[in-house]
Amino acid sequence: MTAAPLVNLDLSGRTALVTGGVSGIGLACAQRLAQAGAKVTILDLDEAAAQAVAEPLGGTGIGADLTKPEVLAGLDDDRYRADIVLNNAGFQRVAPVHEFDPDVFVAIQRIMVEAPFRLIRASLPRMYAQGWGRVVNISSAHGLIASPFKVAYVAGKHGLEGLSKVVALEGGPNGVTSNCINPGYVRTPLVEKQIADQAATHGIGEDEVVEKIMLVRPAIKRLLEPAEVAELAIYLCSDAAQSITGTSHSIDGGWTAS
Repeated sequence: MTAAPLVNLDLSGRTALVTGGVSGIGLACAQRLAQAGAKVTILDLDEAAAQAVAEPLGGTGIGADLTKPEVLAGLDDDRYRADIVLNNAGFQRVAPVHEFDPDVFVAIQRIMVEAPFRLIRASLPRMYAQGWGRVVNISSAHGLIASPFKVAYVAGKHGLEGLSKVVALEGGPNGVTSNCINPGYVRTPLVEKQIADQAATHGIGEDEVVEKIMLVRPAIKRLLEPAEVAELAIYLCSDAAQSITGTSHSIDGGWTAS
């Protein structure tokens, strides 16, 4: 199922930076931003893949490992400054807290909290100078609630939520909005990897994970499509959303309603 575009807007002359943009939600958002006329830069671990995805969009692909301190320290370079910053990059590990690898915990915080902070920090002066900017953070239902075995991911998304709200409060007087999108399970490579991890952790077959774990709480029993998330992201970049800031937008089939 592909979501039909609902918001028609012109982002010509705007620049956009999308992290984790070679697949899944990031790719759908990059495509939607380019469709609206934005000049898109895709930042991803795999530079060749980022360039291959960005080229047909008329954009630029950059490779960077956002778990590396030396890479994070260089994110104030002009290549990463944009009018629209969409933080999407991340990864997941599933394990009990007492068995969770501390190095993996730190890496997840770097990619999902420190990298967004540094990228937003680098772009805010540009946004403030022109009186317009959009920060869209792809959070998760797990930015609002918790689940067992996901300590690093839940901690990282909660941190991203707090970062987003502070940026909203500081940026509002300067024409900058900052919001989180909180999807449930989306049909992406990250979720496909989680299915295998969850199967191993819970001792069940992979075919049971979606039904018995992922979709137990949502009222709508299906995985989301990346294009649905991208349509919400593009709305948050529109003039219609210019007073929407500091918020978290659930798109989870009713998961967090209970």
